[in-house]
Amino acid sequence: MSASAHFAFEQDIVEIEGQISRLRETAAKRGLDVADEVRVLTAKLDVLRDETFRNLTPMEQVQVARHPRRPYTLDYIDGIFTDWFELRGDRRYRNDEAVVGGWARLDGRSVMVIGHQKGRDMKENLRRNFGMPHPEGYRKALRLMKMAEKFGRPVVTLIDTPGAYPGFGAEERGQAEAIATNLREMARLRTPTVCVVIGEGGSGGALALGVTDRILLLEHSIYSVISPEGCAAILWRSADEREKAATALRLTSSDLFDLGVADEVIAEPPGGAHADPPSALAAAGEAITRHLNELEDTETDLLLARRWAKYESLGTWVEDT
Repeated sequence: MSASAHFAFEQDIVEIEGQISRLRETAAKRGLDVADEVRVLTAKLDVLRDETFRNLTPMEQVQVARHPRRPYTLDYIDGIFTDWFELRGDRRYRNDEAVVGGWARLDGRSVMVIGHQKGRDMKENLRRNFGMPHPEGYRKALRLMKMAEKFGRPVVTLIDTPGAYPGFGAEERGQAEAIATNLREMARLRTPTVCVVIGEGGSGGALALGVTDRILLLEHSIYSVISPEGCAAILWRSADEREKAATALRLTSSDLFDLGVADEVIAEPPGGAHADPPSALAAAGEAITRHLNELEDTETDLLLARRWAKYESLGTWVEDT
């Protein structure tokens, strides 16, 4: 999908944006005053955009979460944090560029930032493996988390992946073990942790960075055990049933908040994060800072106890007697 691409549900929005653009171009060429006309169209556009994005179906939410112009991890790092210093490699095999991580400062606080990174074009997507980490990406992430723990610094993770890479090489090098190890070690990491789902949160590939004290979701992000297409292919033998699967999976931010998975839903600007990246970055930065402020003075054993209780409360056992 090109950077100028738009979805079917955005068609009316795109048409009004085109009208405004053409009106301004004509006015510039002919020296006309079109301020009133532009004001009317802009007001109409704002209402339409707000109504459209407040009434998205679950599958449309998935499309927005995957939008190619949404800010990615490095955009958040550049826009929210300062003094970024990237750390590379897992010290075992290689550096996986589908995961980026390193030291940074947030509101004067030193933090370890780790996140999935997608590409903007084919060349960068091949370099980043479309945001799908190999096991060495997760091992790098864990190495950096342990470093943050050693120095008593908080960890912030940014989640945006379709899932872990399912290729032969990744499986041979222990993909499942790397993810499972991250789940265990994040559950007992002795430092405050916050994750933000900024786009797609797909399967164990996302969860390997998501076992944190606080789980925040951007309004139009998704978090699910499987993609709607994969779920549809398994349950209905056809990816054409992805709309039904998306609804059944309850993968939207509002669903996850209602289910108690998400601690907060971060409101996105009208039209989604891709329509106004600076506002989206500012909202995410404010939320991360606020949650870290709440966590940083918590005694470590209490922090761990609350983290365990948080995840134990997400499911219940039912015994068939």
